[in-house]
Amino acid sequence: MAGNDPRAHAPIRPAGVERRRFLRIAGRYGFTTAILAWTGGILWSDDALAQSVADEESKQKAAKFTMIFATEYKIEDVVRYPVMQAAFKANVEAASKGQIYVKLHPAGQLGVGAALAQKIQGGTVQGGAVSLSNFSPFAPSVDLINIPFWCGENQKFANLVTSAAWNGEITPKVMAKGHKPMFYFTVDPRTVSTRKGFKLVRTPADMQGMKMRVPPSQLLQQFYRLAGANPTVVPWGETATAIKQGVADGLDPAVSALATFGFHDILGNVTTVRSVSDAQMFAANAAWYQSLPKDLQVAFDAASDKTYGAAGAALSTSHRCSRCARSRTTRPTARRRAA
Repeated sequence: MAGNDPRAHAPIRPAGVERRRFLRIAGRYGFTTAILAWTGGILWSDDALAQSVADEESKQKAAKFTMIFATEYKIEDVVRYPVMQAAFKANVEAASKGQIYVKLHPAGQLGVGAALAQKIQGGTVQGGAVSLSNFSPFAPSVDLINIPFWCGENQKFANLVTSAAWNGEITPKVMAKGHKPMFYFTVDPRTVSTRKGFKLVRTPADMQGMKMRVPPSQLLQQFYRLAGANPTVVPWGETATAIKQGVADGLDPAVSALATFGFHDILGNVTTVRSVSDAQMFAANAAWYQSLPKDLQVAFDAASDKTYGAAGAALSTSHRCSRCARSRTTRPTARRRAA
């Protein structure tokens, strides 16, 4: 609620001024401190900042374990896309009674897409939020979620990844590849979205010869190839440039993801196909997790469950904040989907 948010009572300053202050604090004290200052409403208080720095240093020194947790999302993106990284930090530190310290690296600081998934697997980053499609090269079994029209709707996806079959068959394979799943979530199904100047996609016939940017999922590549497109794997960090330059004609993230990363300014059309889920996963490095004593594993799992609950509660808010209004959004009829 806004009444409990200290930022609601802070003076209104131009976004550019606040951004420069944030970056100055991050450069001086570190990104985690800057994030806590921003979320806590103390970005402009030198005294409160100094106390926050001292508190963080004290917590890190007292902790028995440190977890570097990275995402490609900014902290404030949680309004539109519920990647609850600040909440996750607070939940883990509280549940572990300060024995685990979480150091946040948001906004792609330590990599995005498949590069971040690889760092989690290798253990240079102990945890993070990654797309399952970007994760699939490292644990191919999760690519099952990209079987077209199988679990594209949110509830069907939730039913799948919380099922005994998934946790009995898929989770052990993911663990064997170096990742400990904390929880899976999705905001919306994937779309077929095209750059300005390219035609609206209503049926597979409209995708003939289309240069479709895809993540490194083998099933997604096959899906778009069967639809007549030419799928090309482009790293997420290079995707906006590829769309602007016409290297790619379209891409497929969910509406909320397109809005979060600013694609609404460069897209002409968004078609909601509901073919597959734009699914995400919070994951830890499996070896790091297994190095925790049993009681801390239990606390870590409880904190993960609490964060998952918070993400679900924030989901309706993220839908209301989509900013793709400038793009033309179309939902094909049942007959066109069948075509």
